[in-house]
Amino acid sequence: MLKKKGEKEEQRTAQPVEQMDDLDAIMKKYDRESNTRIFTGTPKLIVRWFFILFSLFCIGMNLFANWDERIRRASFLGFIIIMVFVLYPARKPNPTKPNAKPPRVNYIPWYDFILMIAGAACFFYCVFNAEAIIARSSRILPYEIVIGVVGTLILFEACRRVVGLPILCVASVFIIYAFTQYYDLQYFGLKRIVYQLFYTTNGILGTPINVCSTFIVLFIIFGAFLEATGISQFFIQCANAIAGSSSGGPAKVAVISSALCGMVSGSSVGNTVTTGSVTIPLMKKTGYAPEFAGAVEAAASTGGQIMPPIMGAAAFLMAEMVGVPYGEIAVKAILPAFLYFSGIFLMVHFEAKKLGLKGLPREELPKLRTLMTRVYLLLPLIVLVVTIIQGFTMSRAAILATLVAIAVSIANNFINKMLGVKSENEMNIHKFFDGLENGAKNTISVAVACGIAGIIAGVVTMTGLGQLLISGIVSVAGNNMMVALVLTMLTCILLGMGVPTTANYVIMATTCAPILISGMGLNAIAANMFVFYFGIVADITPPVALAAYAGSAIARGNPMKTGVNAARLAIAAFIVPYIFALNPQMLFIDTTPIAVIQICITSFIGMVSIAGCLEGYMFRRLNWVQRIILLAGGLMLISPTTITDIVGLGCFAVMAFWQITANRAAKA
Repeated sequence: MLKKKGEKEEQRTAQPVEQMDDLDAIMKKYDRESNTRIFTGTPKLIVRWFFILFSLFCIGMNLFANWDERIRRASFLGFIIIMVFVLYPARKPNPTKPNAKPPRVNYIPWYDFILMIAGAACFFYCVFNAEAIIARSSRILPYEIVIGVVGTLILFEACRRVVGLPILCVASVFIIYAFTQYYDLQYFGLKRIVYQLFYTTNGILGTPINVCSTFIVLFIIFGAFLEATGISQFFIQCANAIAGSSSGGPAKVAVISSALCGMVSGSSVGNTVTTGSVTIPLMKKTGYAPEFAGAVEAAASTGGQIMPPIMGAAAFLMAEMVGVPYGEIAVKAILPAFLYFSGIFLMVHFEAKKLGLKGLPREELPKLRTLMTRVYLLLPLIVLVVTIIQGFTMSRAAILATLVAIAVSIANNFINKMLGVKSENEMNIHKFFDGLENGAKNTISVAVACGIAGIIAGVVTMTGLGQLLISGIVSVAGNNMMVALVLTMLTCILLGMGVPTTANYVIMATTCAPILISGMGLNAIAANMFVFYFGIVADITPPVALAAYAGSAIARGNPMKTGVNAARLAIAAFIVPYIFALNPQMLFIDTTPIAVIQICITSFIGMVSIAGCLEGYMFRRLNWVQRIILLAGGLMLISPTTITDIVGLGCFAVMAFWQITANRAAKA
């Protein structure tokens, strides 16, 4: 029975995918990480095994090695540089160009070999001469200045290929600013800047690379194994069983599955294309407009990075920068994430009701009762959460969860054979190596971005720019918290356009979060969470909304309309950060259990009101007066204070009574 259901589901989803543009082409257009060289035969095997060995190196380094921090971080970056120039060409291929030549197979140009060897050698110089560099302190030799400059420039080129130009423009401005502070010192100024940014743990080898080489890389490997073993596919099946048959079912499936898959992928664009290849065609078939279907997937996929317990990669950096356990960050993020996804879910529901859309036939969906027999597939996530709560180091928790994922997949193989069910995701030696290889590949972009972000953080520390920014914003804001928050939000969105979430968070946590903490007296976790949220929504905020544009490419809709719809669907991400910044009770700070229950209930009703206002529908269509009342009541309910809750509940009750009465009158 299960086999037949699986076959029906595959047949239903495969047909729309075949009619769409090539998903690889969409990924390459909107995600620079996908523009990779093509290898076959022996070269492919060599590259594959290098990536596999890199993953094993990272696991062994975190489990057994007791190296000096500079050695560990520099060796990690040295291997990253090699992988960049092996995998990424200098130019992005443009297949739409007339007479465009297909990419050459098994080809790496001579200049990439030079850049690869020179860049890796610069970082491995730090590895093999760490003791001498530490002993001489800032008294680096002239040729070491050259090594530092060459290594930094090659890292910039690696970042250009993998991540793009926006973050390089930001980093360049910071470096120029550093030189303006030492322009009168000439050679000694260059020497000091190179030493601080290349040879200390306050620059390229700073906190971002430290966290990337310990926590992030292991969680990326964990996520790769979840995909390789088919556990992520289980999330989509569960979402189909839960919400697929309800009004607008495919859109609700997109919200649920993207939230579950996105928390481990760490890539808004990647998650949009992966889950969207299934959900977007079904949304369109159900009756949703292409721009709305693409927007739903983009908004939900982007929100996966704020979804506990994993929250992408930036949350690990937040724990390190704030100085609190990662588990505490995940707990405090629960309510904001719940409000974010409930807002999208409600707007999808109201849109379906307004348009009279139906769900998928129940007979074509997997049975929840049958899926519950596979609930053991969630064991890796459960182990991950439990080990973090029990006080395991993040590295060991990630490695243990990865081992459990492999064990669970092997057990699933035996169960499938006993039941006579065929699966494409059976664990075998090839899948095991695929997980290691993909984990290494997925680490490249985050590692390169973290290296560049370390430069920005290093300049802020070296020049005292942070204090200058604090003084400037405080003087502009005039000690007005709301003005400071708005300025910070605009900065996060502007700097976040085209910049990976992890790097964007490092930039904002280094420059803007201290403004809110030191200058305005905001709670440290609330300030960091604030910049984290607005760094994320840059992926769905026009004009550079990469995740939304990827969704529009799959849906074949208007990119700008898709971006506007995605920003509207993610309205909670623009409202909730202000609420927990002004009242940290929403982050479970300085509150009581009763107050937490009150906040959860009233905030959810508030999101119902706001979603109804934006969609123009709740129990029936709303006029403008009703929408304004709902918006006012919703905003008051999300703010966790007693007075605003009473007023907000009053507005919601009036509107609910008004709508229900009008419905009864219409039926009569």
